[in-house]
Order: sequence, then C-alpha cells, then structure tokens
Amino acid sequence: MTVRERLVLLGHPVSHSLSPAMHAVALAAAGIPLRYEPVDIPPSELRATLHALRASMTAGNITIPHKVRAMELMDECSVLARRVGAINTFWRERDGRMAGDNTDVEGFDKFVVGFLGARPASTRVAIIGAGGAAAAVLAALLEWPEATATVHSRNPAGAHDLCARFFDVAEPASMSDGRLSLADIVVNATPVGLAADTHPVALEALKGDAVVLDLVYRREETSWVREARARGHRASDGLPMLLHQGVAAFERWFGVRPDPAPMWRALTVAAGRA
Repeated sequence: MTVRERLVLLGHPVSHSLSPAMHAVALAAAGIPLRYEPVDIPPSELRATLHALRASMTAGNITIPHKVRAMELMDECSVLARRVGAINTFWRERDGRMAGDNTDVEGFDKFVVGFLGARPASTRVAIIGAGGAAAAVLAALLEWPEATATVHSRNPAGAHDLCARFFDVAEPASMSDGRLSLADIVVNATPVGLAADTHPVALEALKGDAVVLDLVYRREETSWVREARARGHRASDGLPMLLHQGVAAFERWFGVRPDPAPMWRALTVAAGRA
C-alpha cells in the first residue's frame, strides 16, 4: 500500500461535499491514519496550492471549478484524462512528480449501469453543459455500443470544441434544439441546481420515458430530479457517481480498492437518506 501524508479535496466551494464522509469510512477500514480535508481555494490560488502540496506525499480530488486548469498543472496525466481534458484525482509520486487521472468516467459508467441494470446500447443521450463533467460523460459513451450524443450548451463555442474532441459520438446543439426531446437519457453536467432549485432544462422539453440523470447531488436531491420522478421519469442525482469515482480514486492513491458498500452507507447517512 502506498503511504500518504495528506489527503485533500480542492474546489470552490467545497462545503457541500459529502466525499469526506465516504472516505473517512474507507480510510478507517484500511487502517490509514489520515483525514480527508476539504480545502476551499479560489482559481487564483490553485497553482500555488498544488505547488505547496508537492512538499509531501499528498493525494486528493479536484472538483468544480478546477478540473480543467488542474490538469494543465500536472507533470503527467493518464491518456484518459488527456482525452477528457480534465482531472478529478491527483497524487504525488515518490520522485516528486504530480500525476492526474479522471475517475469521473468510470464513476459515470458504473452509475448508469447500476441504475439501469446494464450498459445502454443504441442510446441517444442529451448532455446539458460543455465542461469537464460533460467530457467525462462523452468518454464513457465511447464504450457504449452505438451510442450517440448531443451537447446542449449556452456556450456554443465550448460545445463545438468539446464535440470536435469526441466527433465519433457527439454533435453540438443549442439549448432549444429539438433533438433534446428525442433523447433516451438526459444528463445535467452543469452546476445548475447545486445551490438553488433551478433546473438545467425544462422537463416539459423531454420525452415522457427519458431517463433523467443529474450529476449534481445535494443532501435532499435536486429539484430537477425530484420533479422528474414526480412526472414519471426514472431519475437519479449524482450521489452514486460520487461513490464510484471515489472508489476508483482511493485505488489510485493507495493501490488498494476499498469496499464500496460501507462507503455508500456513509454517503446515504450524510445525505440524510438512510
């Protein structure tokens, strides 16, 4: 097992994160005497913070809004992270190099398989947003048989650039594009709904049997997910994805894969859903 001296979560904000709850359980089960520390840092301080963390055998997670910029500050990243263009997991190697990976891809794939019971095939996916989270979703879709996606964003240039990197599965689209109503799965890959009961897209715009997946999670679920379920959609927030990306990240940090069951129990308790 790799020995670490510090374990952190870097983001802005981080007070909403439930990651400390699940990692506390995993660390205790592995007999690792560390605390998973949320560290709220604005973008202007990211470079200096990562530089300071090189002084010890530190590892951790990167969350909104630092995933893209943090990748640029790593000494090396996995091929998958480079394809996504963002990292959510990092660690210091013994020689002092900082390495990054993206476990959101695995997290999203396992989230969907667990929720639907199988990996979707011949599925039309509409993704709301064109940032690092959307890129992770598209990277997962590359492994789904005959999946296609439209990327709906209020930033047309960002959607175009993202789809150019995933041209084999994705096409850019506006927020009002009619293909939104044809999607079998609709994914919110923006922060909309994190701090308020706002919706990334009107549920009236979706077909009646569309699966609604919100990568945002809150202690009481998001308004979008609650209303979608009330309308008869199969819907879930991002709490299961948080679990699965966390399990994969823990393995990157320490070289051992934790048991996800107690981590999930800790998450549901922390979210008030137990």
